[in-house]
Amino acid sequence: MIHFSNERFIAVEKPSGLSMATRPGDRSAPGRILAALGLDPEEDLRLVHRLDVGTSGIVLVARGPAAHRTATALFSERTVRKVYRAIVWGHPVPARGVANRPLAVDRADRRRMREAPDGKRAVTRWETLERLPSIAHLELLPETGRTHQIRVHMAGLGHPIVGDDLYGGPRWRGVRDPGLRRVLAGPVPLLLHAAALSFRDPETGAEVDVRSPEPDAFRDVLAAAGRARDARKTARPRVGRRPAPLRLP
Repeated sequence: MIHFSNERFIAVEKPSGLSMATRPGDRSAPGRILAALGLDPEEDLRLVHRLDVGTSGIVLVARGPAAHRTATALFSERTVRKVYRAIVWGHPVPARGVANRPLAVDRADRRRMREAPDGKRAVTRWETLERLPSIAHLELLPETGRTHQIRVHMAGLGHPIVGDDLYGGPRWRGVRDPGLRRVLAGPVPLLLHAAALSFRDPETGAEVDVRSPEPDAFRDVLAAAGRARDARKTARPRVGRRPAPLRLP
């Protein structure tokens, strides 16, 4: 699905599960990725950035080398505003804050990143949109773009992203509500979504502002959690009130 298109850029939707990884020397990989994103691999299109295989949402593609240089510079200068949505285990306290912890490759498992004092600077802002039974719905603004940044920062706070087996593991067994537990038991993809991307093109002055709605997996989990919350409220006994006296005929 194409969310935005002009003479210099295309913003397209990446589904969860699509790998954007490439191997050195594999010149056909970018074309395969573009085709998987629904774009014409014969056109001179260039990927500006990538998302993890499990992450869904907006991917920016440049038309030709000039637009690619512009977009790459904007990402490098951190003038592109990126907004993510996530569903995490538990309820972060405080409800909003900043994770400012450097990241480095985990030497014990090179698939993973880890928080490390000698790592590269990484900053993620988060805000809780809704607290629900067992989970929370968050909006996240990464100020840097390190590999797995949001995933590692949230796991470091004790609130890994639902569906993130690499950093969080399956925690649905502790969920009390049977309906919510059934949904969270899966299969559930990584519930991390690149929801918005915006910047001003310095070459043309055009404002690029792209939004992507959360996918069905988000809505299914949030709906199940909402039902669990409502059921809990209904079942909760009233505290501090005496029962009405029984009136006999």
